[in-house]
Amino acid sequence: MLTKKRYSFKDMLLWTRWETLVFLIFATIITVLYKVFGFTFLNVPWTPVALIGTAVAFMIGFQNNSAYGRIWEARKIWGGIVNTSRTWGMKTKDMVTNEYAQDPATGAALQEHKKVLVYRHIAWLTALRHAMRQPRSWEVFEEHHTNREWANMMHVQEKKHSLSEELKGYLSHGEEEYILDKKNKPAALLYLQSSHLRALKESGHLWEFSFLELENLLQELFTLQGKSERIKNFPYPRQYATLSFIFVWIFLVLLPFGIVPEFSKIALGLVDSFPLLAPYFGWVAVPFCVAVSWVFHTMERIGRTGENPFEGSANDVPISTIARGIEIDLRQLLDEDQTTIPEQFPEQYGVQM
Repeated sequence: MLTKKRYSFKDMLLWTRWETLVFLIFATIITVLYKVFGFTFLNVPWTPVALIGTAVAFMIGFQNNSAYGRIWEARKIWGGIVNTSRTWGMKTKDMVTNEYAQDPATGAALQEHKKVLVYRHIAWLTALRHAMRQPRSWEVFEEHHTNREWANMMHVQEKKHSLSEELKGYLSHGEEEYILDKKNKPAALLYLQSSHLRALKESGHLWEFSFLELENLLQELFTLQGKSERIKNFPYPRQYATLSFIFVWIFLVLLPFGIVPEFSKIALGLVDSFPLLAPYFGWVAVPFCVAVSWVFHTMERIGRTGENPFEGSANDVPISTIARGIEIDLRQLLDEDQTTIPEQFPEQYGVQM
């Protein structure tokens, strides 16, 4: 997962504090009406409430499993990007040589070719993470006020800086203009890589077998990019998300009408054994209702926040951190001066972005 910090119960309560307050007020009102004003008709048989709760629990479980599956698949994809990127750096360093060139290039010229290939790959990582951070109409994380509070505290790299700003220094001016003019910028960068490899093959600075090896890596990068785009552009089915939300709130509304009468019945049974406790036992329904409501609502909300693993929430895949880690590895592989290599993005409140 994206966070290294373990969320405490206090954090979860703070995250859901407004809904918890609603549950408390609602349960208290129903209990007062039932016990103080004698509105005993506010009574829903517990069996149908329990059946609805069981169905809701299954639906929430399905939603959470599906959301986690999307997050885990996205993490595996970006793990593949890490491995393929390191392989790209290794092979470009060792395969671009004068061994088959009729017109050998200088060592500085070969090193420049390797640097261009590596820097263009870093530009691809940058363009891909920016593409993954672009908002979609079904991404609703920041529509909730407590989610917006968190988002305002965090500084997502792709929201702070434009792609144009972050591509500076990785591409030539002409390539930068070419890329920014394309709709699918990461794919355009891979096309440039392929053209560069072909030019190196034709000049003899890249053996044909090495050319095929590097082209296969580009093919793998296209595949990983497509998988990442598939998760980004295909939402969790809205019928499931919407129905889960509606069913949870139906259950939460019915819950006090089923629990308060049940606790009142238990209180009547305590009159003989615990005469001092019995008149007040019915009020235990209030914290019980709040606790059950909080559990169901929080589970449903966790599922909603995990549906889109590139949205920039605390539970998303940390693509900015992953991309910067790859960049550091590749530039160290080029034996660059350590002082010129950027540092990793800092954690914010124990969260990697």
